[in-house]
Amino acid sequence: MKITVAKSAGFCFGVKRAIDIALASAARSKDRVYMLGDIVHNENVVKNIERAGIKKTGKLNNPRIGSLLIRAHGSSKKILQKAEKLGLKIIDATCPMVKEIHKIAIDMDRRGYKIIVIGDYKHDEVQGIVGQIKHKAIVLQGLADIKKKIAKRIEKGAVVVQSTQNLEKVLKMQESLRERIDDLQFFNTICSPTRLKQAEIKTLPKASDCIIIIGSKTSANTKRLYQIARAINKNSYWINSPDELKKKWFRRVKSVGITAGASTPDETIHAIKEHIRKITV
Repeated sequence: MKITVAKSAGFCFGVKRAIDIALASAARSKDRVYMLGDIVHNENVVKNIERAGIKKTGKLNNPRIGSLLIRAHGSSKKILQKAEKLGLKIIDATCPMVKEIHKIAIDMDRRGYKIIVIGDYKHDEVQGIVGQIKHKAIVLQGLADIKKKIAKRIEKGAVVVQSTQNLEKVLKMQESLRERIDDLQFFNTICSPTRLKQAEIKTLPKASDCIIIIGSKTSANTKRLYQIARAINKNSYWINSPDELKKKWFRRVKSVGITAGASTPDETIHAIKEHIRKITV
């Protein structure tokens, strides 16, 4: 059995950086370190962070002693302000590439442009972006949203993109937006790791009999990798652990391609690769 693992599989720079910051903070802090929600969208990573001593919390209500870890996806200004009022120190693990999106949104909002975010409505990163600006943003998840949410022409509009969006979909939306916005400033803020992952998953399914996509079902970027792979190769499967592998997937299969979302640890990728070898002997 030939098994090929995509070079881009697994942690991106922003996720690795956030995890390193979290573990270092847990090790050196005398007071409690909290994280509001999951630091990244992977259950195994979150469990490891919690084992290191960081407490996951759903809400910020009562005054606390300690620090608040801002996850890789970033956070809104309101949450940061509330945390500081409650007496929490801020440990910022926001991906630097996401911070660049924040800067663009803030700058264009100040210059009088209507901010438009192409992304998943409820995704943490999108909520963090729209939470940076004074005026209400428009969030577009797909082409159909453009007709619904931009019924009238917009004089000045600035578009930013959730960093893990599908590049092909975004470019189609860009063309549609040009027809409805007189002065369109378009910032394609899909990050370079996402572009690389998506480029690889467009070639790997053509060269493999079977494709395994590894990552949490809560991971937006993993979902998009699966969607791209599935459109090319119907023998594409999305799993998060070795025990989800099924022997029947590999009948009459001579080659397997593997990739993984940006929040998937190397040890998970390795364990799944070895389990494939074991069940295909």
